[in-house]
Amino acid sequence: MKKIKNIIFDLGGVIINLDMARTINSFEAMGIPDFRNTYNQFSQTKIFDAFDKGTISENDFFTGIKTEFNLNKSIIELKNAWNLMLLDFPKQRLDELLQLKSNYNTFLLSNTNETHIKAFEEILQKEHSINNLDSFFNKAYYSCRIGMRKPELEIFELVLKENNLLKEQTVFIDDTFIHINAAKQLGLNTILLPKGEEFISHLSGLLN
Repeated sequence: MKKIKNIIFDLGGVIINLDMARTINSFEAMGIPDFRNTYNQFSQTKIFDAFDKGTISENDFFTGIKTEFNLNKSIIELKNAWNLMLLDFPKQRLDELLQLKSNYNTFLLSNTNETHIKAFEEILQKEHSINNLDSFFNKAYYSCRIGMRKPELEIFELVLKENNLLKEQTVFIDDTFIHINAAKQLGLNTILLPKGEEFISHLSGLLN
């Protein structure tokens, strides 16, 4: 294996703490008894994919949920429930990202949507007085702004091509197996981050 020069990070569960059960439980309490089978870390229905890819607006997304599940709830209530999964950015992770950026090319590759981007940037501002994540990476890639999402191979190929990265010099770290498996298909080095563990402990052995 060639020396690692590039690191591609997932966001949720790797950099920001997530608790998807909070969102799932909230929607189920609103009257969607099988929401955990409709939306979870491993699969989701078309409306969620479309929102992740930015092919529908925020208003269309929440209106679509109201219609699809026959919910008598306001857009604000749905948005609040949707954002419940977003928790916090531990300071040591942000510090570690800056340190890694000084020695490696670092990138963010996240399946996300405009509602969540706004919400986690508000968390960043409140917790750390930081407007966004741009300063922590050479470039941040959000699925809703590039029209593709993991585990599609094209999204990995885009990051590699745009930044002239050699796959054998690149490591991708994510907490979801299907995303890791896709990156492996392209020949990237990968780290599947176990729940509750820190990325730096897994990267250190590989980078050293």
